[in-house]
Amino acid sequence: MADQKSTPAAPAAASEKWSAADVPALTGRVAVVTGANTGIGFETALVLARRGAQVVLACRSAERARDAAARIAASGEGVPAAEVLELDLGSLDSIGDAAGELRERHPRIDLLINNAGVMDVPYGQTEDGFELHLGINHLGHFALTGLLMPQLTAVPGSRVVNISSVAHDRGRIDFDDLAYTREYTPSRAYARSKLANLLFTFELNRRLAAASAPTTALAAHPGLSRTELYRHEKSAVSLVIRLISPFLMQNAAMGALPTLRAAADPAALGGTYYGPAGRREFKGHPVPVEAVPAAHDAEVARQLWAESEKLTGVSFPC
Repeated sequence: MADQKSTPAAPAAASEKWSAADVPALTGRVAVVTGANTGIGFETALVLARRGAQVVLACRSAERARDAAARIAASGEGVPAAEVLELDLGSLDSIGDAAGELRERHPRIDLLINNAGVMDVPYGQTEDGFELHLGINHLGHFALTGLLMPQLTAVPGSRVVNISSVAHDRGRIDFDDLAYTREYTPSRAYARSKLANLLFTFELNRRLAAASAPTTALAAHPGLSRTELYRHEKSAVSLVIRLISPFLMQNAAMGALPTLRAAADPAALGGTYYGPAGRREFKGHPVPVEAVPAAHDAEVARQLWAESEKLTGVSFPC
């Protein structure tokens, strides 16, 4: 079982070269990965399955999830067949249905990797009236995690891994305008949701530790990785991304390494945040990194937690 911690870890040496080869055998473990049909989520699910985990691909499109499951099955002999779970993080009804189905399939869950997300989308609302970035990236995963907490705390050493971003440093939580109805900017809305991911992670880990629960919460970010997250960028931005990607960005397999380390490194401690070791954390092998001080503001975290429970109607047993 991993030890609990409540303070951020000191950064590891940049020469450390932790890779997918360091993921231990996971036979018999159950791992739920949201948004696992493409990008970071798919690469994470692929490695976990290759190491023997029973992976559940929790995706909005069941068809795309089945395609991803077929690619995982074709990746090598002896790889456990991945399961498909339809999950729309923009719908509390869908989240409730998915959690109920998971309870029937798997009374015990070892890993919950909250990877799915949207980035820089025009203003919109989820089915339940939440601003899209906060609703999908934070509130949807908050609700899912709360509903699955009994299955997680049934397993010693279980982990929740939330995926944030280098953009979290530009985030600001305005409790007077969580709906973001004033001066909406897609990039700021995304940054706010990524800061929320970290506030949630650190507060969840504090609460789990206080309850002496056998579960820990960690976070990771992929640096700058070439994934479908950039599909909403305007054409000029997309062109710039294609031009600079060979120099500043890494592929999705490398981008998944911080997530994999947070999920599977036996030495990883609760409350640790992983990201690439390279300059500005854009690319490189995963090491513990520091979140901005705002991500460790316990009072803001408690207030966000209370608002998240109120908005989603989901309370945590811890």
